Amino acid sequence: MANLKMIIGKGKLWVAALLFFALASAGAQKAQAGTVTEQLRGDVDCIIDILNDDSLKKKERDDKIVSIVRARFDFPTMSQWILGVNWRKASPDEQKRFIELFTRLLERTYMSKIESYTGEYGRENVRYAQERQEKDKALVNTFIVTKSAEIPVNYKLLLNNGQWRVYDVVIEEVSLVRNYRSTYSEIVNREGFKGLFAKMEQKIAETSQEPKK
Repeated sequence: MANLKMIIGKGKLWVAALLFFALASAGAQKAQAGTVTEQLRGDVDCIIDILNDDSLKKKERDDKIVSIVRARFDFPTMSQWILGVNWRKASPDEQKRFIELFTRLLERTYMSKIESYTGEYGRENVRYAQERQEKDKALVNTFIVTKSAEIPVNYKLLLNNGQWRVYDVVIEEVSLVRNYRSTYSEIVNREGFKGLFAKMEQKIAETSQEPKK
């Protein structure tokens, strides 16, 4: 899974990118109120406040974040796009298993990166540039603002049962969905779904381990 390092292995900047990615779809909470960007901004602000709230214990903070991720990510749609043609080759049980593993993997990857978050980002570090909406799809262009650069992070959302849910994020022109698709397609072609699931389970176990002190 070396390609995944493009998304999750570039230090604090990428921690911030994952932060905003994993929380962006929470903007769907009030789908009929305001624009997609307004919804997005409100919930990103809320999550930044949660992370910067020193009164919250680790478990309480993590539970709040995970509940938002599970409620607002369109994991089934992401799973279908990631597997591509292999989704149709998979049995219903394999499709269900992939969704379960991918959900856990993304959560654990995100939470493991958040452990290094030290409050260096606030509301002012997110700039909302442009929103485009066509029927049931929307694209919101944002930037993570640092002292030395503005990093583009673009969210792709799908309107599902009255709620906007993220199905992809593009960080510096690198699509999370396409990156996973490339990696997972190679594994499925070489080792089948059994091999893919084994590697995903191994990665989940690795990111679930307590950091060494």
